Amino acid sequence: QVQLVETGGGLVQAGGSLRLTCAASGRTFSTYPVGWFRQAPGKEREFVAYINQLGAGTYYADSVKGRFTISRDNAEATVYLQMNSLKSEDTAVYYCAVKRKSGSYATSQWYDYWGQGTQVTVSS
Repeated sequence: QVQLVETGGGLVQAGGSLRLTCAASGRTFSTYPVGWFRQAPGKEREFVAYINQLGAGTYYADSVKGRFTISRDNAEATVYLQMNSLKSEDTAVYYCAVKRKSGSYATSQWYDYWGQGTQVTVSS
C-alpha cells in the first residue's frame, strides 16, 4: 500500500513558478514509476510528466515540455514537479500517482495509487 500527499499548489501570476511535492508513505515507493496528472474544471484528467524508478527516464506532455521538470528523491520517498513560466492554461488540480501496471505512461488507467490533489491557479 502506498499513500501519496501532494503539496505546493497555490495562486501565482502568469510567468511565475511553483514547485509541487508528492510525498509517499510505504517502503516500496522507490520501486515504482510516478506520474503527475492534472484536471481542469470541465476537462478530462491529462498527463503532465513521468519519471521512472531511478529518475533516469522522464517524459513530458508537449504542453509543458521545457517549462516543467519532474524529479525524485527515493531516500525521501518524494517526487517533485518544478513548474516555471506558468500560463493561465496550467490552472488545474494536480495529482501524483504511482504506476504499477504495464501500459502507457501517459494513460491514467495504468496508475493505481493517487493522491488527493493540489490546486494550482495561474492568474493572467
